[in-house]
Amino acid sequence: MEVYALVGGSGTGKSHRASVVARERNIELIIDDGLLIRDSHIVAGKSAKREDTIIAAVRRAIFSDEFHRLMVTDALKKEDPNSILVLGTSREMISKICSQLDLPQPQEWIRIEDIATPAEIKRAKRLRRVNGTHVIPAPTVEVKKTFSGYLIDPLRIFHRSVRSQQSQDIIEKSVVRPTYSSLGKFYIADVVIRSIVEKTVHEVDGITEVVRVLVESSPDGVYLQVDVSVRYGTKIMNVLAEAQKRAAEIVEQMTALNVLSIDIVAKRVSID
Repeated sequence: MEVYALVGGSGTGKSHRASVVARERNIELIIDDGLLIRDSHIVAGKSAKREDTIIAAVRRAIFSDEFHRLMVTDALKKEDPNSILVLGTSREMISKICSQLDLPQPQEWIRIEDIATPAEIKRAKRLRRVNGTHVIPAPTVEVKKTFSGYLIDPLRIFHRSVRSQQSQDIIEKSVVRPTYSSLGKFYIADVVIRSIVEKTVHEVDGITEVVRVLVESSPDGVYLQVDVSVRYGTKIMNVLAEAQKRAAEIVEQMTALNVLSIDIVAKRVSID
């Protein structure tokens, strides 16, 4: 197996350029911040960006947790890659990751300064410092599965292959604002979710009252149960289906939380 290393300081743009580096060198897998990624698909692992503290994030990134380490090593055995790109802030960190995952030490070291200009690195550092944003080399549809409650923006870049000047690929990535950062901790209280659901459902034609909203939070998202009163003479199943659809869409749009399930129950029938 060929192992490549992409090394550079925190916030210098490694994750932003990882997919391009892998594409240009035909590297099959990427290890970045605790995640194992193939072709923009998260194969295994848990991102360090989900941790509550910087120290916990570092431990996650170097696979200190035994369960996490075994999860990724098992996935590596199944994937059986010919090549892999490992990202890290220092040579020591990358060597540690390779040792933890039973990988050979890198045969080639790529510095961020070799693939990004000083101006690009400076801009990346400023964005990290000012906005507290991080890049994950996977599309938003992949990242959102395990980043419930995180603010995520899609990022697309056009990449022209050096092997073929005629072909141009789109590489999808995600910009994440973690729940922890130098800008403070971000969380959404259940009372806020209840208010969003209540207002959204009440605006659906045919629903006269929202009787109760129950919110059950989990690390992967939220479970919602909504009891409502519907107007007599309406097609109840159609009304409930519309309320369910709207509530799920608005909650995910406004909070970035994954709505794992939403049950809307007609508890009453209103004659007025």
